[in-house]
Amino acid sequence: MPALPPLARRLIDRYQHDLPDTPRPFAAMARACDCTEADVIDTLDRLVHDGVLARVGAVVKPGTVAASTLAAMSVPEERLDEVAALVSSYREVNHNYEREHALNLWFVLSAPDRPRLDAMLAAIRQRTGLDVIEFPLERAYHLDLGFPIRWT
Repeated sequence: MPALPPLARRLIDRYQHDLPDTPRPFAAMARACDCTEADVIDTLDRLVHDGVLARVGAVVKPGTVAASTLAAMSVPEERLDEVAALVSSYREVNHNYEREHALNLWFVLSAPDRPRLDAMLAAIRQRTGLDVIEFPLERAYHLDLGFPIRWT
C-alpha cells in the first residue's frame, strides 16, 4: 500500500460501508472528516486514478435499481489484453477479470434497463467477434467486501 495522506486514510477507513445516502454525499463526508467537499472529491479522484480504489459508489441489491449481469467470454490468449481493454472501456463494466478456464474473461455489466444491457452485450459481441455468455442471477448473496486496513 502506498503512503497515503491522512484524509485518504480517513475516507478509506470510514466509507468502505455506509456511504451517505444524501443528494450530496461528498459534502456529508467532508463534514464528518472536517474538510471541504472539494477535498473529498479530489482525494477520491486521485485514489481511483492511482489505482488504490477501483471505484467509489453505492452497492445496491441486484435487480432493484437497474439491470446487470455476469458475463464470460472465451478469448484466444493472444487477444486477451485487447479484448479485456475493450470490455473495460465500457463505463458500465464493474469488474473485469481473467480466469483459468475455457471461459477466461469474466465481467459484470450494469445498465439503466434490460434493453440497454442487451445493446451493450451485442456491441461487445460485434466489436470483438466473440460470443458473450450471460450468467443470470438465480440467487443473491450478500458479500461484505470491506477490509480492515492496517496502516504501517
